Amino acid sequence: MWKLLSATLTLLLLLALLSGFAASDCGCNKLRETKTNTKEEQLDSEQDQVCQQNARNKNTHYRDYYAELEPEIEGMSLIPGGSYHIGTDEPHFQADRESPERLVKLKDFYMDKYEVSNAKFAEFVEATKYNTEAERFGDSFLFRTLLTKEQRAQLEDFRVAGAPWWYKVSGVSWRNPNGPDSSIKGIEQHPVVHVSWHDAVAYCTWAGKRLPSEAEWEVACRGGKRGKLYPWGNKLMPKEQHWTNIWQGEFPDSNSAADGYEFTCPVDTFRQNIYDLYNIVGNVWEWTADLWQEGDTSPNPNRVKKGGSYLCHQSYCFRYRCAARSQNTDDSSAGNLGFRCAKDA
Repeated sequence: MWKLLSATLTLLLLLALLSGFAASDCGCNKLRETKTNTKEEQLDSEQDQVCQQNARNKNTHYRDYYAELEPEIEGMSLIPGGSYHIGTDEPHFQADRESPERLVKLKDFYMDKYEVSNAKFAEFVEATKYNTEAERFGDSFLFRTLLTKEQRAQLEDFRVAGAPWWYKVSGVSWRNPNGPDSSIKGIEQHPVVHVSWHDAVAYCTWAGKRLPSEAEWEVACRGGKRGKLYPWGNKLMPKEQHWTNIWQGEFPDSNSAADGYEFTCPVDTFRQNIYDLYNIVGNVWEWTADLWQEGDTSPNPNRVKKGGSYLCHQSYCFRYRCAARSQNTDDSSAGNLGFRCAKDA
């Protein structure tokens, strides 16, 4: 009896050892105590979690399970480096050069979770006494619905060619975003607007950051997905819920504001993908670092802007897509143009 029991225990021990050797070794199969007592043991445990997550989700790009393996920066998300597809082979606007889909290779970088708000920009101006280009020029561009019928009549000769709903208005800047008599009081957490590319660069530099490249912006927008229209997928309103701040109704005459906002919304309103990014599409256009035409050395070259705005509608400006892109000269400003910052990891 004892011999039989001893043989059985030996066999069980041998099987356990063989099972351990046969397990795949990616650093995930090391035995751990339930409670880790030292910092090194904690780090090992977190590395195991990463390996296990990679094994389960080989196509998952976001490493939000990294815990303390990467330093956290308040208000920013880590976007993992790697090879990504950007652009599209099914462009909606050929002139915008949305195609072709192409592969880019990026290093890890951080992206602001939110567009820069009026409050944040005010801190920058207070610290540096910076004057934006709109303030120096003495004017910026407002959308027609922010003007009275009388004001539109007076400014009829100051409209944008090809987009007559935009009016050049004196006294408008980031401080007075909705007209000369307006202020940022009550909209401190809305995105700053009427900022040029140069203004955005100045803020990012002060904050110890930079503007994202177009490729970085688009990779962040896609949230690890390939070939999808929006940061969350292909359906504009999953579960019949609004996921972004865009125009609803007949553009440019009537906006039903079914998403809850006729104009801009607070920067933390719509969380749009697993990278924890808000309003990456819709709300306001966002400047990127890139030239529209590579090698352009003109005094005021066009820069790429991404994401569309609260004035975008599928019938006219279906650019609230990750692959969509547009342009403005780098001294331009308008009531639907803002930015967010990036930073090297």
